[in-house]
Amino acid sequence: MLVVSDTSPIINLARIGYLHLLPELFSEIIIPTAVFNEIAGPGNNEPGSDEMKTVNWVKILPAPIQSPLPQLLHDLDQGEAEAIVLALDIKADYILMDETLGRQIALTYHLQPLGLLGILVLAKQKGLVGAVAPLMDKLRSDANFFIDIRLYQYIKTLAKE
Repeated sequence: MLVVSDTSPIINLARIGYLHLLPELFSEIIIPTAVFNEIAGPGNNEPGSDEMKTVNWVKILPAPIQSPLPQLLHDLDQGEAEAIVLALDIKADYILMDETLGRQIALTYHLQPLGLLGILVLAKQKGLVGAVAPLMDKLRSDANFFIDIRLYQYIKTLAKE
């Protein structure tokens, strides 16, 4: 499965020690240059930055020049906008993205957004994690990742917990 990732899923999986799930779930992981720079570029040292600089399971590509990028930059940050246009260009199976507006815009381009919590549910379905609820708790405590209580319960239901 070919995916393009925005910054948030990478950083937050790294914060809780589960970045290794990405290459276990997806055959190809692409990030646009802007996402790499947000994580590990000059002056940035986010969780996951060492991995983004050294692993062989992520490919960094520039966003296409002929694209809706300038229009997207009116509403989204550089990383989100580049992730959308790159996912369109390479016909990604999923775009890994957590931000609500970015996901809504991705849907208008007929992309399939998959957020961090969806990644965890998929990991459980594939037997890569035993339970999702403790990981959501870890996201809340270690990454200060907001999860609405209704969404928390819904994800537990999806994960059959």
